Amino acid sequence: MILPITAFGHPILRKVAKSIDKNYPNLNGLISDMFETMYATSGVGLAAPQVNLSIRLLVMDATPYAKEDPQAVGFKKVLINPVIINQEGDEWMFNEGCLSIPDVREDIMRKPKIHIQYYNENWEFFDEEYTSVMARIIQHEYDHLEGILFVDKVSNLRKVLLKRKLLDISKGNIEVDYKMIFPLKKKNKR
Repeated sequence: MILPITAFGHPILRKVAKSIDKNYPNLNGLISDMFETMYATSGVGLAAPQVNLSIRLLVMDATPYAKEDPQAVGFKKVLINPVIINQEGDEWMFNEGCLSIPDVREDIMRKPKIHIQYYNENWEFFDEEYTSVMARIIQHEYDHLEGILFVDKVSNLRKVLLKRKLLDISKGNIEVDYKMIFPLKKKNKR
């Protein structure tokens, strides 16, 4: 089932998400729905707060970046209760977008290497390091679990320039080809 995406301005996108356990209701169904939603919206990552759930769960598939980075081939992951232990290296710029902030793309600086611990969908524990685009996708989605959006990382001048567009997104004054939850959209009165 394709889930609606929460738009910029929705309070759930600013909350620190809660950890879950093995008994989380219909977790496998949720993971399946999140992948289906991510693919239907042409995303490479999706965090649970983006589908209106404040839990520490994210899905990703870096395959669209396989041409630029051969390590991305078949790199499909589920991360439950992830914790970034360390980020290192010289920050590098990459143009990022977000399903919750449609039609906005910005150059964002991030570290090229991360050390992360998480559980997969089978509740197997992993303690791993990632580099390159995989590290970037994880960092972007992980930020969602911490209540941080990629537009928080732009300069103050860019924030001022984006203010109107972000308000339009919150109000639903945009064209988008997937279902969204707009926090400031006015209900039609009949």
